Amino acid sequence: MNTSDLKIDLINRITQLKEARIIEEIQKILDFELDQNEYILTTEQKERVAEGREEYKNKAYLTEDQATRILKNG
Repeated sequence: MNTSDLKIDLINRITQLKEARIIEEIQKILDFELDQNEYILTTEQKERVAEGREEYKNKAYLTEDQATRILKNG
């Protein structure tokens, strides 16, 4: 399927959607991708970002090699 066919298929599928929530999520993705609006994080997302920053600051993370070893060895 080429890009034009994908766009037409997507448009057709979007027009069939009934749930506003899904349409709003698609809009957010498009806005973010097209850089028309600032992406707004939820409270939960902001909290998780803060947790990740704190973990990084405290060196509470795995290197890529460490993670790979754990995944290989179980």
